[in-house]
Amino acid sequence: MMDKIDRVPQTPPMTGTIAQEMEALLRSALDPVRLEVINDSARHHGHAGDDGSGESHFTVLIESAKFAGKSRVERQRMVNAALGDIPGQRVHALAIRASAPGE
Repeated sequence: MMDKIDRVPQTPPMTGTIAQEMEALLRSALDPVRLEVINDSARHHGHAGDDGSGESHFTVLIESAKFAGKSRVERQRMVNAALGDIPGQRVHALAIRASAPGE
């Protein structure tokens, strides 16, 4: 009985994997018509930045009307802003391919 009292239940992550969290954040902020979050971590196993989590390297392919008239750098900044602390803090590498519809 004492074991049940001493054990603190673990709270599951609210959004699942980092990829799922990234997808939810990008959908909310940028309302994309196309979005792919690709986990490239296996291709970087043993390389710099591989933390062993299996979630260290990603590619984001995103198409959103919010990118219309924006430069490549502005689009990347919008994606990074939407992702908050994930790039650089929780993910080592993030490749971004952002476009507006019709491009």
